[in-house]
Amino acid sequence: MPILNANNITYQLDNGRVLFDNVSFTLTKSRIGLVGRNGVGKSLLASILAGQTAPTKGTVSTTNSLAYFHQQSEVLDDDTYTVAHFLDSFDVLNAIERIEKGDCSPLLFDLVGDAWDLKNQLSRQLKDIGLPDEPFLPCKQLSGGQFTKLRLWKTFNSNAALLILDEPSNHLDSDSKEWLLTRIRQYRGHVLIISHDRILLNNMEEIWALSSTGMKIYGGNFDNYLDQLNIEKHATDKQLAAVIKQKRNIEQQSQKNIEKAARRASQGNKLRHSGSQAKVLLDKKKDSATASTAGRIRNEQQRQNQINKREQELKNKQQQNTPQSIVFADVQSKANRVISLIDGVLPKGSSVPITLFINANDKVHLKGRNGVGKSTLLKTIIKEYTLKSGELTTNTPLFYVDQHFSLVQPNLSVLDNIITQCANLSVVKARTLLAGIGIRNDKVFQNAHTLSGGEKMKVAMLIAANQPTLPMLLLDEPDNHLDIDAKSVLAIALNQYQGGFILVTHDEGFSIECNLTKTIVLEHE
Repeated sequence: MPILNANNITYQLDNGRVLFDNVSFTLTKSRIGLVGRNGVGKSLLASILAGQTAPTKGTVSTTNSLAYFHQQSEVLDDDTYTVAHFLDSFDVLNAIERIEKGDCSPLLFDLVGDAWDLKNQLSRQLKDIGLPDEPFLPCKQLSGGQFTKLRLWKTFNSNAALLILDEPSNHLDSDSKEWLLTRIRQYRGHVLIISHDRILLNNMEEIWALSSTGMKIYGGNFDNYLDQLNIEKHATDKQLAAVIKQKRNIEQQSQKNIEKAARRASQGNKLRHSGSQAKVLLDKKKDSATASTAGRIRNEQQRQNQINKREQELKNKQQQNTPQSIVFADVQSKANRVISLIDGVLPKGSSVPITLFINANDKVHLKGRNGVGKSTLLKTIIKEYTLKSGELTTNTPLFYVDQHFSLVQPNLSVLDNIITQCANLSVVKARTLLAGIGIRNDKVFQNAHTLSGGEKMKVAMLIAANQPTLPMLLLDEPDNHLDIDAKSVLAIALNQYQGGFILVTHDEGFSIECNLTKTIVLEHE
């Protein structure tokens, strides 16, 4: 019996847009990669498969033993919610502490049972996976990568028969990505991964490609999928060319038939006026010709409808491979020093003093392991945080894009997000820019909360790209959530940006594509 079976799954948004229609598939392989462009509905499909969201139509049958790792977009602000809370161990650890302080309530002893060494055990386990070894540490104090790793660790420890992991490598540094890959390889159950990470996808046995035209399954890993996709693309291009040629031939033949019928009608009229043939015979010929013409027109119309339908199907298929673009405002910059930090000690993360100097045109790769303080440094530069010590000077406009695309207002339409945050940008220009990232037609009027994570990040980058002041961009893992094509599009756009930026990314391939001119590495103590 298959571990998961989906039958004719359909999902329709509140605005009437259908994300996917009558999608059916069966999971039998141990390692599956689900891919597709941003906004096609991958995360929503994962939520449906995990039983978190009901489909508009269709059914899903799956094992009762399932664990679901979803994308974490919200920011933790609760100072009292600790690692122990997250790991469902707080009550036992709290009971141990109270007993050690002299509380002899029988209920506390019942709660602890035989778990007297739980704190030491958890501390060792957390340390072994590279996280702070304090179970009572508030989760808020963990970096995005550290909290992602903690969530993944808990998911793997569920030992469920099926794991559904939605973008599990987002926020992870290179060591943590290697840890993730090892856990996936060693896991005894089935794993379905939604990802744009080539390394993860190349360790899959099967690739499921979701698009607006449905789901297609490819055997082998991601490289095999790309090879097959390339073959399909060439075949689609040839088929579309043949259909367009056939359509042109039909139109030409139709025009010839119209001209031929007109000539016959003209000849009939001449005979009628000359009186050389009986009117009854001419009327009979006219009725026969009219019937013949009507039948021919019906046949031509049917053929035309069929060829138009086929042409549209092929164009829709071809559109899946149409490149997108992020266009930056054409503003010139000055090559002066814009950020100076001397012996700065961050309020969180590493306590090693930082000294750096950044010029207006510098394209900086900010590197460091999870928890070292990369996001904290960016937030310190924009004055959201204050240095413990040291001196920070900035003399340029700054624009910060965080990991959670916070500048995209969820209750504003996509178009209004662009118009209100990009001064002097017309509606026509804004719609053109949005079409470049795949948001077209009525979709521009949807509230931003309806977009996928990848689409929100593309909108956020579009807003950053079209600021009239040519700011220094502070980009905190902007490639998270982006599909593989969108990453390349963003890299091209950043190459063309006339100003400077500081980029945090753990994707070495993406950083190479961006042609960065300077590297700054934050070190742990």
